[in-house]
Amino acid sequence: MTTFRPLASPLHRPIRLGVLISGGGTTLANFVRFISEGRLNAEMALVIASRNGCGGIERAKNAGLRVEVVPRKQFTSVEDFSAATFDLLRSARVDLVTLGGFLSMLHIPDDFGMRVMNIHPALIPAFCGAGLYGHKVHEAVLERGVKISGCTVHFADNEYDHGPIIVQRPVPVLDGDTPDTLAARVFEAECEAYPEAIRLFAAGRLEISDGKVRVLP
Repeated sequence: MTTFRPLASPLHRPIRLGVLISGGGTTLANFVRFISEGRLNAEMALVIASRNGCGGIERAKNAGLRVEVVPRKQFTSVEDFSAATFDLLRSARVDLVTLGGFLSMLHIPDDFGMRVMNIHPALIPAFCGAGLYGHKVHEAVLERGVKISGCTVHFADNEYDHGPIIVQRPVPVLDGDTPDTLAARVFEAECEAYPEAIRLFAAGRLEISDGKVRVLP
């Protein structure tokens, strides 16, 4: 049995976050709010957008954050795109990379293993994988008729919506829900779950054993 901690001891300073976005930056905005309210001891070292023109770029600039655009379309391979992205994250001395609605596939290098987190708007392993993101997830949930959905924060690896699960938050699926109403309810859960996972990481309280996360006291 292989057991290790992604962070061997607690950080006694604000954790330096890298935030990767492809869209409106709502997760980014939530991090900014939690930090400003003193609910997350973190600093936003770098925001990277995978395309020009996404709304999250303006959000980041308005918050006074450093923003870099690494357009996925300018790279012929996942490997080259990933290398350019992680070079920027290294130079910014990022402790933890957080994916916030980041839609491009990444190849995570060894030095960032179990240092990249993702949030998915469903309870993995349900309604996840390639092609299931954003409202497509909520549409699939409603079409199937399930009664409980939610969100999952997990360590990212080199597969879509894969990697050890850190935090999950369930929410009810109500009669009459639309993708919009369900998305809003799930996002409320995401707003609490993602900062919780970051706090656990920064406190050195996450231990991984055979691909499963244990939260230490």
